[in-house]
Amino acid sequence: MSDGRGESPVRDFGPPLSTYRIQLTPDFGFAEVAELAPYLRDLGVSHVYLSPILQATSRSRHGYDVTDHSRVREEFGGLEGLRALSERLTAHGLGVVVDIVPNHMTVPVPESGNRQLWSVLRDGQASPYARWFDIDWEAGDGRVDMPVLGDETEPYGDGCVLRYHDHEFPLPDTHYRLVDWRRGPGYRRFFDVSSLIGLRVEDPVVFDATHEVIVGLVRDGIVHGLRVDHPDGLADPRGYLARLREVCGVWTVAEKILVGEERLPDDWDCDGTTGYEVLNRITGLFVDPAGREPLTELFVARTGMPADYATVVGQAKREVVDLFFGAELNRLHKAVGSDREALAELLVAMPVYRAYAVPGEPVPERSAAIVEAAGLAAASRLPEGAPVAEVVDRVLYGPADAVVRFQQTCGPVMAKGVEDTALYRWYPLACLNEVGGEPDRFGGNVGDFHAFCGEMSPGTMTTLSTHDTKRSEDVRARLAVLSEMPEEWARAVGEWSAKVSFDPVLDYLAWQNLMAAWPIEPGRFFEYLLKAAREAKTAISWATPDPVYERGIRDFVMRAIGECGPSVAEFTAMIEPYARSNSLGQKLVQLMLPGVPDLYWGNEVTDFSLVDPDNRRPVDFARRRTLLAAARGRERRGGSWDEDKLLVTTQALRLRKRLDPALPYVPIETGEHAVAFARGDRAVAVATRLPVGLAARGGWGSETITLPHGRWLDLLSGARHTGRVPLAHLLSVLPVALLERE
Repeated sequence: MSDGRGESPVRDFGPPLSTYRIQLTPDFGFAEVAELAPYLRDLGVSHVYLSPILQATSRSRHGYDVTDHSRVREEFGGLEGLRALSERLTAHGLGVVVDIVPNHMTVPVPESGNRQLWSVLRDGQASPYARWFDIDWEAGDGRVDMPVLGDETEPYGDGCVLRYHDHEFPLPDTHYRLVDWRRGPGYRRFFDVSSLIGLRVEDPVVFDATHEVIVGLVRDGIVHGLRVDHPDGLADPRGYLARLREVCGVWTVAEKILVGEERLPDDWDCDGTTGYEVLNRITGLFVDPAGREPLTELFVARTGMPADYATVVGQAKREVVDLFFGAELNRLHKAVGSDREALAELLVAMPVYRAYAVPGEPVPERSAAIVEAAGLAAASRLPEGAPVAEVVDRVLYGPADAVVRFQQTCGPVMAKGVEDTALYRWYPLACLNEVGGEPDRFGGNVGDFHAFCGEMSPGTMTTLSTHDTKRSEDVRARLAVLSEMPEEWARAVGEWSAKVSFDPVLDYLAWQNLMAAWPIEPGRFFEYLLKAAREAKTAISWATPDPVYERGIRDFVMRAIGECGPSVAEFTAMIEPYARSNSLGQKLVQLMLPGVPDLYWGNEVTDFSLVDPDNRRPVDFARRRTLLAAARGRERRGGSWDEDKLLVTTQALRLRKRLDPALPYVPIETGEHAVAFARGDRAVAVATRLPVGLAARGGWGSETITLPHGRWLDLLSGARHTGRVPLAHLLSVLPVALLERE
């Protein structure tokens, strides 16, 4: 790589074979990641995948609040620290993937921390940076609304600065106005987060300025792959990805949330998604569809919520449109020029994050069908004669601003209405409540899973846990067991609820997550439940706190752990063999599917984390190093859950390095309690599913599996197999098998 002092060789890293996601923080920067290089090499990954690396607010723990695109983040070690990290990783055969944030920048406190925004606030549309931000100048009569006011305190002038608490703005205030924080801003934002202002990267000048550092890192061989955050927020995601490919030319995946049978647009120039659709398919593989009715009945009885998930989704989306998106709806209404109520109901009825219509181009049949079906649903909920058809026509075929604004508004309404509201209200089995998931769709059959996997791209990312998942993979593995034993679960919840109760709408979610994350400290569990209650918005919200209710949550947590903890621990121990089977099974399946498997940091062994920021806690790498070192001297055999998960992880990752990523996915016939597939003629993965039912029937009995022709070594047990093999023999050591042709 070029370091300004001469040229040194650049290793030509191709697309990743696997990635390991690191959450950079001010106290875990480039130097700390560099120390992990030998461990990650031995683990078997090919690339280290870093959370955003550009300058963000100084104390940010996630990095999505970028303040300066021209600098690598100082708190991590800056550009020199990143160069040193890349050299260290390269020396250990590891490439680098980085997460980039094209959709928005932060509105920091104080606001002077974003110099481009400060220029716009000072000089308005005359600023050279006015084209950077997606601002509605007309709505503010030439000024941009800044929603910061929250009490009776008066802003005051201090020289050339206007101050309000920790906020500061340039004087005179001719290009902005301060408004109540509950009011929508005069700019496009990230979802409902007014502290994140939308960027106009569709403008080539803005694209070049905000990507100059990233492009330079790619050209210098420091960065070898990209993960694009929230492309659905962009005016033109297709055009953005094409431009990114043109200037970078490296492996790129997009954080695109696909719902149900939805597929990535064919014309997106990227290698795939970040893998939520795969996560949800894998989770469903280990959920028993027979649990749907009893668990839904239990949920309804415990919470009083409707049995129909779609009803809850519709209500939640209407609420968030009214509560959060008034400014966005007004701007969209102005662009569409039709009935505002019909437009709002159409947004509510949209079943996906975005339907891809491009102004001036024929609308894809699939996109038109989605919006037209949503229009019919919206019309059924509106008074007769509502001009829904006109609205549908305008957002598909109307003015460019109408088409684009509608696309950009669908995603926030879905995200806030479903991800951050409905999924916290409707949870018969909480492992199904992931981004892009359908919690009323219990499980899936093996045939459908095979069909889905057979269409997967070799470049798409696969995952089980991310920085955004509601629960880690092992929490979900425990919860999946409940689908097979709803009666035992109902008795346990009945016993615990008889001792401790608080709010029926929250309690049942609490019991599921307390059991599945056990053991968990009261402080962690309280923070999770408080967030869950605020997201559900049934009693409190982020905007309407209630100290009395929040004390009630804290009391519930202390009593639930104190009085019911031993019983919760007993239940968790009882299901552990089945949860362990699910955990190992889903891990093996994910690692051996087509695509690029990603490991979220720490999840090479068991991890029982809940939603962020719980899943961004520091990882005990010293313990993981010790476990990995000990594994080298240990014979292949069943061990602890941690040891077994690490064994599955390392053997699968190392095998991936010996395989062609393009090897076809070949289903292997099994009974209902197993899933098996081959990768070409080189590898076979076999995993147990629905282990409670398997145990209830007395085990594998005489069931067999027929391996492809050849002699096969099980990399997990050390046993050799050929031809037709009894599953009781193949899976006698572990509930999974990973076979390589000798």
